[in-house]
Amino acid sequence: MSGSTAPGPGEFTVRTLGRVVGGRDEWVEDGWGSVTAAIEVAPDLPDDVTLGLSDFSHLEVVFVFDRVTPEASQRAGARHPRGNEAWPEVGLFASRGPVRPNRLGVSRCRLLEAQPRRLVVQGLDALDGTPVLDVKPWFEPFAPRDAVRQPAWVGELTSRYY
Repeated sequence: MSGSTAPGPGEFTVRTLGRVVGGRDEWVEDGWGSVTAAIEVAPDLPDDVTLGLSDFSHLEVVFVFDRVTPEASQRAGARHPRGNEAWPEVGLFASRGPVRPNRLGVSRCRLLEAQPRRLVVQGLDALDGTPVLDVKPWFEPFAPRDAVRQPAWVGELTSRYY
């Protein structure tokens, strides 16, 4: 070991770029649409990182499910969504739950206000204190260009989510 912490070829590092402030502090499966929170930008980033975001209505936020333990995140086998046996078992990549090997979450939310170091959002399904890894404006042309197909259980699962 050379003691170097630099990533090797094909590797990379990820760091926290901000934190969720406010909103919920305990996980509740549904009702995220009315939840308002803020994303506070890490102090080592420049003040202008949010410049131009006020022209957008929605953001995509990448965050860490930091309250899921590393041990739990290794349970990657097929399961019934939300434990509901009326729905089929699905593999990890067919679910959007927080128990994932890399504990990464992606959420699309409404941008209410963009300040130099703070973004006020609504509908972000991340808890108070959650580490934020990236924020991107939602571009409508990046939505699916074809009709979206999904199983019926997804509509049932998400009917009260937002």
